[in-house]
Amino acid sequence: MPAQQILVPSDEKFDESLLTSRYQSVGHLFRDRVAQTPDGPAYMYPDANEQWQTMTWAETREKVYALSAGLISLGVEAEQRVAIASATRVEWALADLANMCAGAATTTIYPTTISDDVAFILQDSETQVVFAENDEQVEKLRGIKDQIPSVRKVVVIDGATDGDWVISFEELADLGRELLAGEPGVVDARIDNVKPSDLATIIYTSGTTGRPKGVRLLHSTWTYESAAITAMGISNPDDVQFLWLPLAHVFGKVLLTFPMQVGFPTAIDGRVDKIVENLAVVRPTFMGAAPRIFEKVYARIGMMMEEEGGIKHKLFSWASEVGAKVAELASENKSPSGLLAVQHKIADKIIGTKIRERFGGRVRMFISGSAALNHDIAKWFYGMGLPILEGYGLTETTAASFVGRPWALKIGSVGWPLPGTEVKIADDGEVLLRGEGVMQGYHNNPEATAEVLDPDGWFHTGDIGELDERGFLRLTDRKKDLFKTSGGKYVAPSTIESTFKGVCPYAAQLVVYGADRKFVSALVTLDPEAMQGWAEQHGMADKSYAEVVTSPEVREMVQGYIDELNKGLNRWEQIKRFTILDKDLTIEEGELTPSMKLKRKVVAEKYQDILDAHYHN
Repeated sequence: MPAQQILVPSDEKFDESLLTSRYQSVGHLFRDRVAQTPDGPAYMYPDANEQWQTMTWAETREKVYALSAGLISLGVEAEQRVAIASATRVEWALADLANMCAGAATTTIYPTTISDDVAFILQDSETQVVFAENDEQVEKLRGIKDQIPSVRKVVVIDGATDGDWVISFEELADLGRELLAGEPGVVDARIDNVKPSDLATIIYTSGTTGRPKGVRLLHSTWTYESAAITAMGISNPDDVQFLWLPLAHVFGKVLLTFPMQVGFPTAIDGRVDKIVENLAVVRPTFMGAAPRIFEKVYARIGMMMEEEGGIKHKLFSWASEVGAKVAELASENKSPSGLLAVQHKIADKIIGTKIRERFGGRVRMFISGSAALNHDIAKWFYGMGLPILEGYGLTETTAASFVGRPWALKIGSVGWPLPGTEVKIADDGEVLLRGEGVMQGYHNNPEATAEVLDPDGWFHTGDIGELDERGFLRLTDRKKDLFKTSGGKYVAPSTIESTFKGVCPYAAQLVVYGADRKFVSALVTLDPEAMQGWAEQHGMADKSYAEVVTSPEVREMVQGYIDELNKGLNRWEQIKRFTILDKDLTIEEGELTPSMKLKRKVVAEKYQDILDAHYHN
């Protein structure tokens, strides 16, 4: 494919002034938001009694400045690292802002990270202070204390202190208030001194092999992302965001940062099992999620309608078909007319409105990132009046590099580039990106940096894709994941895996395998919640999950879905043999990244004996 370069699609319009007059730092961005709307809601969060509370921007400033001054009183200097080891909660946002206002740099740590990797991250980043969520995180740090000499203090959010190494969140704020009483301008002075080129964040990528690499993101990358997303005009001050994504991940972190530029509030609660319940209470206008969440919703609603049967199921199926046709037209920049327009209006009234109510009734859009979204699922959501804007980016590009627009949505693509981001398709199909969202490099790892950042500033993403005539980017697979069968045919596994999740409502994961083999085989895992319903329907409610999924009846059911999948694949791509695992893949077992991406090599090595058995006889 010839190299292509694009800056802005010809029919894209945006406010260029937002890009040319960007904020100096995240601290400047936050301080100006407080000045503009001090009494406006900044964050909503559940308290200890599960009651939702609201914090204004002025109240946020008071808490953040106290914590920031506390860090300064502990001796934290400009660009020194302060880590956050916590799940998604409002204190994560406050701690991160405190770091930004103190001129420090946030090092993010997933709470599920094993001790060995935590030790490496804190060593490599030379972290000075760690915000730890609870006693579990503190104990993890105590276990590696001799390996992390640079860590002078641990600030625990919910947990016990020891009067020495471990202090409480409130004790840090008290230290800050004491400093502010004598030097009221100390935090503002720190903000004033932060430059766009200063380090803001180090995010360690959850690599599938070897040590994680620390991605260095500057203040300029975050202010660029905030300005570029705002310039697109996809959000407004009246929005309400529900944020549950891991804030240690770049996708969650960018959704925490850009609302400060626009001024809308964010409801924060990282408990995945509370998402549906929270949506009904918060009633957001948008939410970001990984595709797995949309897959589960799609499958669950479809199965509920199937269980209902009769006229309800028929109406649901009809409305879904109508919605898919409308979505296909939207992908071609067309609107339904004639009979289809009438059908869609009726379908929306009897089915679409009820589906939207399940999400609180006010959702304008969802944003999907981290992995490929199944096309059928995307069409279904669009048809139900819940468009999913699929985005694309990496930790190394500060999350969003491409994102769909509500008015220019093409199913199967990740949209257009952010204003100011350049993209080029290399001769081998690899997507190259350049712009102010691209990282400075990998921390303490110049060799790895040189492998992905060329002298002209192009970041080599490792993803294969193509641009169409309107500037939409379609990704086909990870360059390193493409494999060739022994017959010499190339197979793109993630495309097949994503398709299967739209075909089979019970699917959790499909792991496609077959490099240098004579045919393609796969590992299958099934969603525990969905299979519980299946078991009840098929007289197996008294059996364990493992017994159910490895039963002949389930094998026959999955075979039917594999056969359906194979009908749409080339002969050399078709899955000839598969094994259903007796448990789902998990983040805790290291089989998925915290953003729910498949760790393909880890899984293949773990289940190598099973995969090898597919090719015996």
